[in-house]
Amino acid sequence: MMMLFRSLWIWLTFRLRGPLEVLGASRLSLRVWPGDIDMNLHMNNGRYFSVADLGRLDLGLRNRVWLRALKRGWRPVAGDSDARFSSSLQPFQRYQLQSRTLGWDAKWIYCEHRFVRNGRVCALVLVRYLFISPEGVLPPSKVMALGAGDVQTPTLPDWAVRWGDTQDRITATLKAERAARD
Repeated sequence: MMMLFRSLWIWLTFRLRGPLEVLGASRLSLRVWPGDIDMNLHMNNGRYFSVADLGRLDLGLRNRVWLRALKRGWRPVAGDSDARFSSSLQPFQRYQLQSRTLGWDAKWIYCEHRFVRNGRVCALVLVRYLFISPEGVLPPSKVMALGAGDVQTPTLPDWAVRWGDTQDRITATLKAERAARD
């Protein structure tokens, strides 16, 4: 329920935070609430992914890409995500969520989310996602053009490309296993 309220807050307040360029960075000041913690009394590792969703929502609304895509009936769908944790966030601590689009390839849009406290990155979440329409998967270049016309992807970092390749191999393995069972 807490994430529903946070999502509603993003929708109701994104205009107050001002517009962003398509490749601009969203920064949200957040706090670790009791519903975010686990039995170790720090932010639950699964909660990082849910909060990252809020960062992508804010980013997409403020750069107008998601706003315009949703009006067309296009929907964002996460395909893969990965996290790197380096420092715990404790109950009631404030932190900043910094979200930005790293770039895109022929199918996926890559987004990075940094959870920052006192200048230190406590966690980094990488997500690749795509947009679907009633006709199927949309090319990321078509989606991203909603924000600024003829915007080009930055070169994806090597580590993000390798990560994406690994995700593709995992998908291929799972599909092969399913085909062998059928």
